[in-house]
Amino acid sequence: MSNHLFDAFRSRMPAPERLLLEADDRRSLTYGDMLARSAQLAHALLQLDVEPGDRVAVQVEKSPEALLLYLACVRAGAVFLPLNTAYTLTELGYFFGDAEPRVIVCDPAKAADIGRLVETSGAIVVTLDRNGRGSLADQASRQSSNFHDVERGADDLAAILYTSGTTGRSKGAMLSHENLASNARVLVDQWRFTSDDVLVHALPIFHTHGLFVATNVTLMAGASMLFEQKFDPARIVSLLPRATTLMGVPTFYVRLLQQDGLNHESTKTIRLFISGSAPLLAETHNAWRERTGHAILERYGMTETNMNTSNPYEGERRAGTVGFPLPGVSLRIADPDGGGTLAQGEIGMIEVKGPNVFGGYWRMPEKTRAEFRGDGFFITGDLGMIDADGYVHIVGRGKDLIISGGYNIYPKELESEIDALDGVSESAVIGVTHPDFGEGVTAVVVRSPASTITAAEILGAITERVAKYKHPKRVIFVDELPRNTMGKVQKNLLRDAYKDLYAS
Repeated sequence: MSNHLFDAFRSRMPAPERLLLEADDRRSLTYGDMLARSAQLAHALLQLDVEPGDRVAVQVEKSPEALLLYLACVRAGAVFLPLNTAYTLTELGYFFGDAEPRVIVCDPAKAADIGRLVETSGAIVVTLDRNGRGSLADQASRQSSNFHDVERGADDLAAILYTSGTTGRSKGAMLSHENLASNARVLVDQWRFTSDDVLVHALPIFHTHGLFVATNVTLMAGASMLFEQKFDPARIVSLLPRATTLMGVPTFYVRLLQQDGLNHESTKTIRLFISGSAPLLAETHNAWRERTGHAILERYGMTETNMNTSNPYEGERRAGTVGFPLPGVSLRIADPDGGGTLAQGEIGMIEVKGPNVFGGYWRMPEKTRAEFRGDGFFITGDLGMIDADGYVHIVGRGKDLIISGGYNIYPKELESEIDALDGVSESAVIGVTHPDFGEGVTAVVVRSPASTITAAEILGAITERVAKYKHPKRVIFVDELPRNTMGKVQKNLLRDAYKDLYAS
């Protein structure tokens, strides 16, 4: 037996002198540096009594060393547990209590508070700052740069990622070595990554997008990264001529379109722009193509499954869709209640099965059983449909479904109509408790700059396009929609903000 995931990276590794990443402070790492320094960190973890299967919780700012720590955990046989840097002490208390990490790596400024939080748990707290300095780095610097990787099989845990927890307790998705390795291999092939690629990496690395899509694909291809601590639109545009690919969330592309320097010339070296983590508006897709000549490739994944579908590298990248199931991934549209497979074109629950799909939720066996069908398909919670050409469309989350007056209403349909109107920047349609209809359809709208579009004008424009029972009972204008770190609109916050809208 070998170290399944790291061996997969190692088997495709280029020469040691090849560049792995260049950070925004001009620090760089070659593949040889990565092997040596992740080995030192792995030794340091073993000195902290980390054993195979132990959790290492990490809440640190993005840095090359933070990325090396992920690889060190893999090599040491530990389970990597990345945590959003925005989490409060109260939120961290839940994660530490649930995952029971052996080691917690945090920013030096938080070490005292976190130490008090876990003082009776036996967890060891060490530090790592945004510049790669701290007690863990000091300990690693004294270690050997050679390391015999701890044996880990395909089914052994590599990571636990906690879901966003928009309803109820956050759940820890358990991801195995093969979950991560298989998905990275498929994406390298589907997106044509090679060792000649240079990826602009401006995503956080506590999330599956920046960590397991961007980073694992780069490592699996032996490619390089321009590794940015944060997303700065002007700087990203300046980096594009040095790169071949960019992975981002829709917000990236919206903000990049506001930069005067974005044009055909500045993007001429790029072969692929990829978007995910939230729906990309057709308007953004079309504006990007007009400005740059490139069609953004949209794909669909989630914390529990890595990537499930992708628009084609060669062929039509269809706006408003997430393409086709990836090789090895089975996808079906099922009746949300009974589970029976629905006909093409019908809206239902997206269910998936494949080597990318996680093994279950950490210490939640009942929740795990509830989320899987008897034949092994995972119930994603996303509503969707497959069109006549086989493209998968995401309609919304199951919990976003609005039932008004006994009718099922899918927010995405209304949002698409409203977003297409002149004077509208974007919208979110939610269901709010209503005394007569059960739920009242409510549109929360962001106007375009200088727009004065009214609620009456919006309702008038959609009159001939959607059935009357789907019409919003209220249109509310806001300056911006609430979003999480990855750009997803947080409809739960909107539902809470307007929960008493129809109370009177």
